[in-house]
Formats: sequence, structure tokens, C-alpha cells
Amino acid sequence: MSEIRPVQLPDKDRPLRADVSLLGSLVGDMLAEQHGPALLERVERVRKASILEREDPSAGDALDQALEGLEGGEAGRVIQAFSYYLRLVNLAEKVHRIRRRREYQRARAAPQRGSLDAILGRLKAHGVSPETLREALSGLDIQPVFTAHPTEATRRTIQEKEYDIVLRLVERLNPERTPDEESVALQRIRAALTSAFQTRLVPHVRPTVADELDNILFYITDILYRVVPVYYESLAAALSSHFDDGLLPDRLLLRFGSWVGGDMDGNPNVNADTIEDTLRAQRRVIVRRYLAEVRGVGRYLSQSLSEVGVSDAVTRRLEHYADAMPGVAEHIPERHRDMPYRRLLRYVSERLEATLNDGPDAYAAAGEFTADLHLIEASLLDNRGEHAGLFALRRLIMRARTFGFHLMTLDVRQDALLHRTVMAEWLADPDWPQRDAGERTRLLAERLASDDFPPLPEGDAASPDLRRTVAVFRALAAARQRYGTGAIGLFIISMTQGADDVLTALALARASVPGGGDSAALDFAPLLETVDDLAAGPGILDDLLRHDAYRTHLDERGGRQRIMVGYSDSNKDSGIAASRWALQNAQGDLLERGRAHGVDIVFFHGRGGTVSRGGGNLVNGILGASPGTVDGYMRLTEQGEVINRKYGVRPIALRNLELITSATLLHTLGVQPWGDDGLRTHEPAPQRHREVMERIATVSRETYRSLVHENPEFPDFFRAITPVDVIERLTIGSRPPARRGGKGIGNLRAIPWVFSWGQTRIGLPGVYGAGTALERAADEFGIERLRELLAEWPFFQALVDDVEMVLAKSDLGIGARYASLVPEAQFDLFENICREFERARNCVLAIKQSEDLLADQDTLKRNIRLRNPYVDPLHRLQVDLLKRWRAGGREDEAMLQSLMASVNGISLGIQNTG
Repeated sequence: MSEIRPVQLPDKDRPLRADVSLLGSLVGDMLAEQHGPALLERVERVRKASILEREDPSAGDALDQALEGLEGGEAGRVIQAFSYYLRLVNLAEKVHRIRRRREYQRARAAPQRGSLDAILGRLKAHGVSPETLREALSGLDIQPVFTAHPTEATRRTIQEKEYDIVLRLVERLNPERTPDEESVALQRIRAALTSAFQTRLVPHVRPTVADELDNILFYITDILYRVVPVYYESLAAALSSHFDDGLLPDRLLLRFGSWVGGDMDGNPNVNADTIEDTLRAQRRVIVRRYLAEVRGVGRYLSQSLSEVGVSDAVTRRLEHYADAMPGVAEHIPERHRDMPYRRLLRYVSERLEATLNDGPDAYAAAGEFTADLHLIEASLLDNRGEHAGLFALRRLIMRARTFGFHLMTLDVRQDALLHRTVMAEWLADPDWPQRDAGERTRLLAERLASDDFPPLPEGDAASPDLRRTVAVFRALAAARQRYGTGAIGLFIISMTQGADDVLTALALARASVPGGGDSAALDFAPLLETVDDLAAGPGILDDLLRHDAYRTHLDERGGRQRIMVGYSDSNKDSGIAASRWALQNAQGDLLERGRAHGVDIVFFHGRGGTVSRGGGNLVNGILGASPGTVDGYMRLTEQGEVINRKYGVRPIALRNLELITSATLLHTLGVQPWGDDGLRTHEPAPQRHREVMERIATVSRETYRSLVHENPEFPDFFRAITPVDVIERLTIGSRPPARRGGKGIGNLRAIPWVFSWGQTRIGLPGVYGAGTALERAADEFGIERLRELLAEWPFFQALVDDVEMVLAKSDLGIGARYASLVPEAQFDLFENICREFERARNCVLAIKQSEDLLADQDTLKRNIRLRNPYVDPLHRLQVDLLKRWRAGGREDEAMLQSLMASVNGISLGIQNTG
């Protein structure tokens, strides 16, 4: 073999190489220990051949030769080994991000790009006044919403071991550590590695909803619970540095939501019981967190009355609790009798215990809990206690205000078609689902206005769907009473196609709880998913808001209509350019229609992990949104493997929250970054830009749909070239891979659709159609016109950058190996895809005036190059296994397990699944 030339990294990234090398060495030792030196020798031979083939064009088929002869169990162990290498490269990069952040913080020469410090400095230089900034902050509302989707294959036990490895690597950043401390850190890393290696990565059974919740709880309770106070402290420090103290409003700017336990759309495992079980579990988890922290703060606040005063309010509360809870008072040690804060927190602790167990002393609401903490806060401030425990107490207060007793707001989602079917049964009108949407809307509005509905069928007289639907609305009403109004978020109506779909949900909510009461106190959010649905959205909103029954309901909800816009199905429906343009237009039009009706419209962004599902660069996406469509409100889904990448480590979670906040604040203030450190006014795109984009969207959609939806051979081609048949068997999500049944592309969920293409390194969902559209636009308008759009329009910049990233992550050489799986008669479809990718690549480079992809994104280019030598062998093995597994009728269980492991490993390498 020729000499291997390592990937060259800039000086700032050399510590990353050192960490990768260290972890790789530890994995090598582990492989030899667990499976013998022969496996390590084989893995090293494959790794070196893979690097050589990437770095030396004359290396030929070195990798194929190194993989030759791998069979059965050995192939599975090689897949496992390379998957672990990739997992550890990902961990090393997390640590490197932490390292770089610390370097910025130590240097203090220039704040990190996108940080709160950097953005507030720009706003100050731009002339934004404190009053203007205060007003913008007063309306800021950031809401990440965590969802469980079949793309995150990491079990909680693995998450915890990975987190331990990251902590140990961060400890090694301390230059003053001793040799003994270094040895202990390495031993703990080795232990976590080996234990994880001996743990099955993918469960042998499909996870339950409770299992999915357990995974999400790791990020909330282990990461974000700790990060929330730091977020506010960072914002306060940045405001103080550039403006004045006191600009931070005394309100929550940050909240969290979840779909786990409430997302019924196509998931028969979610129902009224999972809603109650989920909320009960969330309360149990957060109250236990408070208990531990209250006891810790109580041990710290040991102030004695002989040394310092205490407020009258604290004294009165102690007297009240002594009378109300005499059993607790008797068990307070004598030595604590002159420690008022410690005594009060003992009562607080007992009330939290009662809250866990529904005891008589339980807090009725989280506000009562925080009220007790605020009494201590005020007393400390009035009695020289600012530096005697106030810091820890305030952190607890901020957590209590943020998480309440519900931890996360639970959204509920259901398919509009199911509600139409249930309504047909309720009205005894079997033709109801087939009626025109306008007629359904008119009839429902009339019945809602006069409350003219028949009684709901009960018991055996009702179908299972109707019984489940009624049970859900009753569970929501009960949950709001038991867990507080903050426990239940939006009721999302999937596949909304008319105003009747929203009115149907409202009518069912009102009828499900006898006497009405709180049953309809829900925010109903239509979900507009396809390009056609997005285009129809303004008309749907008009129809909805012209009916008094719904306007009355909306007025009771504060006059704000939530609308969810979907990035996934719109892209699967029409391709990336048409999807993005439809989303851009729909939001602007919906906002204007809302204003015409005197209603505030806010958007919930259903973004996925990949570019083709709205993942991309979130900051660019926010900045590129139409003026006025953000206005301080940023609610978005965080899905699958993206959650681990963004929130898996505290400093990275904090960085991500800062980026979202900074971008939202800039958009709200009507400004955008300009140059290295300037800002400019955010203006609507001129008509000359819009006409170019309209043409790009039209051509892109026609091109995309002609292949994906109109070519009768494409569904079979897709199932042959991708490992979708393996992905459908993965036990990594409680939800079926298809909605509404069927095997066609239209019925397949966007997640496995994107997941499957990602495995082949053919980023079709994020590229196809864009190449032809950009080429046509360059011919019709001129390349200089497209360059003008790139320079002046953030929306177009984000689109081009995202297409470029998908092109860079794609590898049609690897894709050609997957194309060997398709019948010869369909190979022309792959050649067509290759031509489209070439058009897209040429256009992107011409527009950006670059010679290479990612010329301005060195970090991403480095990430791809670091991973390729570890991913390439997995692709080769996956293709070979697919051929043999399919030839054997897909019945070889051992081969299927190896294929599943390869899917997991490739996902780790490309860092994009769904």
C-alpha cells in the first residue's frame, strides 16, 4: 500500500485529532480484549485501506480487498467496531466545541459568533435603544418541543455512558491535572466504552411510549434542568455589558414542550392512558429534582437568628406551617430551632413529598411552591444575605418557574381524517367524510353556534375510534385540572385541509366533557403539511375566522391563533425549493390574513433533523423568514438524533439556546447580520427577487414530482436502491413507518423516506429538482441575477447553503454501489439522479463563485473528511449484506441484525437520519 496521508487540520483543531486518536486507541485495546487481536488486526487493515482509498486516487480497490472474505459474525463485529469509532468521533467533536467555547470565554478579545454577547454588542453599535430592546425582550418566547421519532437509536443507558465519557474528556482540559487524575479519567473512559460495547445498541423489541419518554427525560432532567438558570444569567450578563442592568424582564423567556405520550397521529400506542401516564411521570421526575435541590439549599442556608435577622413574612409562614403540620414541627431537631430558612425548607420538602404522593399537605400548584421560595429570597435580600446563599436559591426559583410541576408542556396531535370519521358516526351521517369541506364547515359552524349536536354515543353504542377520541378530550380536561394549565400545550390537527377540521376538534372537545367546563380550553393548531395545504392555508384561516363560534373560542384563548407549518411532508411532496418557497409564502400570507381579522398569528415550526425536513442551519432559517412572522415567538420541534447533537452536553445545549434566542431577537427587531460585525434593516424581498424564486419553485416542483410521484417505476426503484426494508424493521420507535396504511411514497412517512436516502449517500430529498430549477433560472434571468439574490436575500442564501451541504454530504460513488441493487432496466433512474446532482453542483458553485463545495465552511468539510474512512466500510458491507439478505428471501435473522447495526453506524457517521 502507498503511504497514508492524514487529513490536515488547522492548529485550532489539532486537539480534536488528539482526542480522536486517544479514543481510537482505547477502542482498539477494547476490541482486542473483547474479541481477540485478530479482530483488531482486521479492523485496522480495513481502516487504513479506507483512508488510503479516500486520500490516494491511485489506491484502486484497496478497501474491497481489505473487506474480502468477511462473513457472518466477523462482518457484524467489524460493523460494530466502526460504529463505535464513529460514535466516539462524535463525542470528541462535542468536547472540541466545548474547548473552543472556553477559549473564546478566556480570551475575551471577541465574543463567539452568534452568542448573546456578540449579538447584543452588534445591537448596541447599530443604535438600538434600551427601550426598544426591553420591548423586544418582553415578548420573547422560545419553546423547543421534543418529539420521539424513529431516527434516534440511542438507548438511555448508552446516552448516560456517553455523557460520562464527555465529562471525563472535559476534565482532561484542565492543564493542572496530575498523572494520577489522568490515569483515573482514562480508566473511567475505558470502563464506559467497554460497558457500552457490551450493551445492545438497538433494543430487540420496539420501545414503548414510556421508553421514549425516558430518553427525552435524560435531556430535560440531566441537561436542561441545569442549563436554564445559566441561560438567564448569561443573558443578564450580556445585557449588563452592553446596555443597562434591569433590562431582563421578570417573565419566562424559555419553556419546553414534548410530543411524547400525546402524538396519536398514526400511532395506536398513544391514547388517553399514555397522556395521563406521561404527565404523572413528568410530575414525579421534576418534583424529585426539586426535593433534592431544596434539601441541598436547606443545608446551605444555616443562618441563625442570633446572628442575622429574618423577615416577618418568613416568621409568619413558619408559624402557619407549625400549626398546619405539627407532625413535621415535632421532628425538626432542636439544634435547627433558631435556623428559620432551614426550618422553612424542611416544611417545603415535606410538602413536595406530599405532592408526590397526593398527600393532604401537597402543594395545589407550583406557584405555591415558588411563593415559599420567594419569601426566603426577599428575606435574604433584606438581611445581608445576597452573598450567603441567594445564588443557589435563585437558581432553584428559576427552575421551578420554568418547569412547574409538569416539567414539559404536552402537545397532543391527531389526524384530521380520524376526526372526520368520528364526526360521521356522531352525526349518523356516513357520507360526512366525502362531503365538500365548505359544506362541512357551514354545517359545523351552524351547530356550534346553536349548540345543536346530538348526544355522543356511549359504551358499546360507540365505535372504538369514537370512544378513544372522547377519552382523550376527557383526559385533557382532567389533566388541566390536576397538573395546571401549563401541562397541556397545543392540540395539533394533522393533515388539515379545511376549516371544518378545526371546528370538528372544537366540537368534539366541547361535547366530550359533560357540562363543558374546561373541556374546550385548548389551543387548536391546524398543521399545514403539503405544498397544496400550505397554499390553501390563508383560505382555510379566512373560513375559520369568519365564524362567530370559533371567534368566541379564540377570544377566550387570548385572540392568538397558533398554526403549525410542516417542513417534512411539503419537501417529500414537492422537493426542497418548492417546499421552502411554499412555507415562506404561506407564513407571510397567513400573517396578513390574521391582521385583517384582528387576530395574532404565531407559527409552530415542524422541523426535522435533515435539511430536507427543515433541519439545515436554524439561525439562517430564522433570519431568512418573512418580516413580522417571528415577532419574538419561536416554537419548533427538536427531533431524533438532533436532540442528542444539540442538547446532549450542557455547554452545547446552552450554546444552542443562545443561537436560537439571538436569531429570534434579531428578527423581532427587524435587523439582520451584515458583514463581519454589522447589521442591516430586514426588508421584504423585492418583487424582482420573488419572481425569480417563483420560477425556481415551479420548475423544481415539476422536476421532482415527475420522478418521485409520477414515474410508475420509482416506488420499486426506491425500495431496491435504499435499505428501507431494513429501516421498516428497526425497533427504534413506537410509531409505524407509514401513515394511513399503504406502501406508496405518498403514504410513507417523511422520516423513513429521508432516513433511507441518507443511508445511500444520495441526498435526493434535499437536491432533486433544485439543479434543473437553478439551471433554468440562470438561463432565463442570468447568473448575475442569482448572485444578486444570494447577496441580498437571507432566504435564498439559506436555500443555496442547505442544498450545498446536502451535495457535500452526498457521495454518488457510494450511491452507485447501492444502484447495483436495482434491476438493470431501472438503472437509468440512477443516471438521471446523477445528472441532476451535477446540475445542482455546477449551479451552486457558479452562484457562490467557488471552486469547491463548502469553501466557506471549513468545520463542516473537516467533519465530513474525518468520518469518511469510518463510514465507507459500513456502506460496502451494507450493500453486500443487502444483496445476500434479499436473495435469501429476507429471512436470515443474523444477517438482518448485522444490517440493522450497519444502519445505526452509518447514521452516526453522516449525522443525519430523519
